[in-house]
Amino acid sequence: MVRRARRINRELAEIYPYAHPELDFRNPFELLVATVLSAQTTDLRVNQTTPALFAAYPTPEDMAAAAPEDLEELIRPTGFFRAKSRSLLGLSQALRDRFDGEVPGRIEDLVTLPGVGRKTANVVLGNAFGVPGITVDTHFGRLVRRWKWTEQEDPEKVEAEICAIFPKSEWTMLSHRVVFHGRRICHARKPACGACPIAPLCPAYGEGETDPDKARKLLKYEKGGQPGQRLSPPPDYPGLPAPPLGGAAPDAAARQP
Repeated sequence: MVRRARRINRELAEIYPYAHPELDFRNPFELLVATVLSAQTTDLRVNQTTPALFAAYPTPEDMAAAAPEDLEELIRPTGFFRAKSRSLLGLSQALRDRFDGEVPGRIEDLVTLPGVGRKTANVVLGNAFGVPGITVDTHFGRLVRRWKWTEQEDPEKVEAEICAIFPKSEWTMLSHRVVFHGRRICHARKPACGACPIAPLCPAYGEGETDPDKARKLLKYEKGGQPGQRLSPPPDYPGLPAPPLGGAAPDAAARQP
């Protein structure tokens, strides 16, 4: 199992050399806020919402002083906006009062912030501070169980078992690759098995569509010729940027080489 898991990771690295966090951010505070907002919604909707949010509140001090009703209105498109507003106000005030307005770079400190659990903390540490970590979201947990890397359901137990399989240096990028694959090819309800490059390694091959032509029609984002989730994707991303809130999707003819 360990040999197969590590080979799958190597294959995913070749398939998604451009794998990256799919939340737009320019600093640790923006990534922290965006990750809190991403609960129960898509990264795309978060990315469409945060430009106006960060224009209004660019720092923890600014957000800590926000009127709750104004903050709620700005983040309303992400859903559960009242609870998320309370979390953002709480974590911004904590950053201002306990961490001199800076996002801490230790998991022990991050998980003390309102609305921040291990998943959010690992996202921030891995992508804003370069501290390796496994991010167990719904896609990651679903795929590692589908691949028989673990039978655990609890995210912390999944994290511990997967960490034991791979070198620490691989943890952050492994998380991105698995999530990319889950969003693009290995979908929850109907995986595109017939278009999956790691099908020969997959113990769950056949759970989805095996006909190659039908499977290709199930591909999403850049694999399906559609826009991705980031409005500002990394330079090496081979797909189209996502449209802004209320904007039309970019024309496929405008795809960058």
